[in-house]
Amino acid sequence: MTTSIAIAEKITTLRQVEEKLGLTLSGNSQFFTEWMVDLPALNEAEQARLEQVRQNYLYQISDGSLLEETIKMVVLSPLLELAGFYQAPYRFKTEVSVEIEAQGNNDEILRGRIDALILQGKLWIVLIESKKTTFDLELAIPQTLAYMAIHPQPEQPLYGMITNGSSYLFVKTLGKQYGTSDLFATRSQYLNNLAGVLKILKHLGKLITES
Repeated sequence: MTTSIAIAEKITTLRQVEEKLGLTLSGNSQFFTEWMVDLPALNEAEQARLEQVRQNYLYQISDGSLLEETIKMVVLSPLLELAGFYQAPYRFKTEVSVEIEAQGNNDEILRGRIDALILQGKLWIVLIESKKTTFDLELAIPQTLAYMAIHPQPEQPLYGMITNGSSYLFVKTLGKQYGTSDLFATRSQYLNNLAGVLKILKHLGKLITES
């Protein structure tokens, strides 16, 4: 008898990601360099828009944690627009249902629905489901990897960005391995800030359309 289990309940740690999905963290420093190399420069207009997004976020967060829809409007949507993801050739789906067969157990099916934008099938923009900016991104990595594990062509790289509006983390899976980027923050003015997030999004967007 097949057992259906919610991903959010069954995949909550990186150990479970390894045991249930067979995904392991790559020990190769060159596994995920796409978030660091060949990044495009931003023009003055883009930099000014990002600063406005940052100021909007700081103003909204001053009254307390932000709910999911507010994060989408204030931070995520402007980033996707600046990255060009609302234009051809990019297309995305939202509120995606996924189904995964647990490794070593043909009778255990993991199912779930994620609030994500999937562009070209190779880039996932994941807004974590905690609904609040206070949620730790570390806790969202296992579930995000579980959703990314449904990729029908594991021999090709798949990229993801996890965000709660406050912080951003990029993820790559290839075969049975995964890697992560450094953490970026909306609040930051200088290092690992929104400019870095936008540059990476643009670069990954170019990679997935050329592959």
